[in-house]
Amino acid sequence: MDCIQLDREGPTAWITLNRPQVHNAFDDALIAQLTDTLIDIDRDDRVRAVVLRGAGATFSAGADLRWMRAMANATRAENEADAMRLAALMRMLDGLSKPVLACVNGSAYGGGVGLIACCDIAIGVPSAKFALSEVRLGLAPAVISPYVVAAIGMRQARRLFLGGAVIDATEAQRIGLLHAVVPADQLNEACAQQLHWLGKGGPQAQAACKSLLRQLRDEPRPPVSQDAANAELIANLRLSAEGQEGMRAFLDKRAPEWPTGDRG
Repeated sequence: MDCIQLDREGPTAWITLNRPQVHNAFDDALIAQLTDTLIDIDRDDRVRAVVLRGAGATFSAGADLRWMRAMANATRAENEADAMRLAALMRMLDGLSKPVLACVNGSAYGGGVGLIACCDIAIGVPSAKFALSEVRLGLAPAVISPYVVAAIGMRQARRLFLGGAVIDATEAQRIGLLHAVVPADQLNEACAQQLHWLGKGGPQAQAACKSLLRQLRDEPRPPVSQDAANAELIANLRLSAEGQEGMRAFLDKRAPEWPTGDRG
């Protein structure tokens, strides 16, 4: 059985972590398949948005026990190479040019929390639990740390990294890991509403917004340099085919017809 299930519904790609028998836990096969799927989706101009979810009742339980056992017996070089493959997955998900929505259908632990933190929007169910419990194993959530800290802030990360406490969905929303918590029978409707709003944006503009936000997070510039970069960005977007169509549509009081293949 494939570790990843990919379904297309119009311009939306639905990616399902498909290892329900082990609560969608990570192993090398899932990491490889999810990375390859994201690379293909990023290159596909027909895809406007991505939804990430888990099969069964769990979003992702983090690392697979058999995979962890194998890594415990592996060499330092093998462990570093393995961690780099997970890092490449997280960086690919975080850097995807298209909006990504986490449809958090159940609990998430360790790397599963990392996946949620890499997504642009996250909606969960009230029964979901979350933990960064690596310290209980004598480990640290090292690979996922940049994305989790960006999502919940350094202060909350200190509490959860060091204590490994389990938190509920309400607390996950309060600290910023989830944007909304909805009843399980309303999760699909809530995700569909987010996809509706995402569908109204220009794909080039959304990609530019994601790139801008990553730059502001990862490579902050002096104010004058940032102002110049922002001015260049908005000028490029205004003069692009997509920007011209968006502004004309707004002035004409009609829905825009986004040009295809316009990369600015």
